[in-house]
Amino acid sequence: MRADAKEPRSRRERPAKPALTRAGIVAAAVEVMRSEGLERVTMRRLAQELDTGPASLYVYVANTAELHAAILDELLGAVDLSAGRAGGDWRDRLLGVLTSYIEVLFEHPALARSALVARPSGDHYLDLVEAVLALLAEGGVAPARAAWGVDLLLLFATSTAAEQSTRDQDAGAQDDWDALTGVLRAASADRHPHIAALGDTLLSGTGPARLTWGFQALISGLLATPVPDTTGPPGRRS
Repeated sequence: MRADAKEPRSRRERPAKPALTRAGIVAAAVEVMRSEGLERVTMRRLAQELDTGPASLYVYVANTAELHAAILDELLGAVDLSAGRAGGDWRDRLLGVLTSYIEVLFEHPALARSALVARPSGDHYLDLVEAVLALLAEGGVAPARAAWGVDLLLLFATSTAAEQSTRDQDAGAQDDWDALTGVLRAASADRHPHIAALGDTLLSGTGPARLTWGFQALISGLLATPVPDTTGPPGRRS
């Protein structure tokens, strides 16, 4: 054998791989999502990225759905919660927090859709919920109404972001909108009198204006609508 020939390197001589941690796994998943898209964030793809086997990841993350929820929680760290601690009207500050949440989802369209079913449970999500609850309490919303209302407000924000991101990626979205516009404006006053009377109003308003109105309507409803009797064991939310 030639003296300069390379001999197989012992595994013991190779640099040790960094120990797996949940934080490291989530960080790697975020990078894969940013570079390749959320649909590529699977346990198998992530194991390849971390140079390990998929089975090793299941020690830290139960499944892909939990992984996507963890990614969402990580990105929620970008939500601007400073409005909740600033001065001024509590409604305006609450809108500021919720709008920042939507903007984070707008930056990641696939994640916005995933957020409808992914249920984050990390510190960033808890910080968001805490900020919303604190502002509702400041505004005099009864505790039980606030407890149910925070879910309603975040669901409205999430569904809005998911709907808009889907439209933005749909090449035929404008054609669909034009078709709907034509149908509403041409509605028969005999068969659909209310649609005929409100045709232009149904289509009026900018996206931000309608979003703000929607939040204001929900907030006003929370102030006025008591929750039903919750006596008994807690049940799973739909």
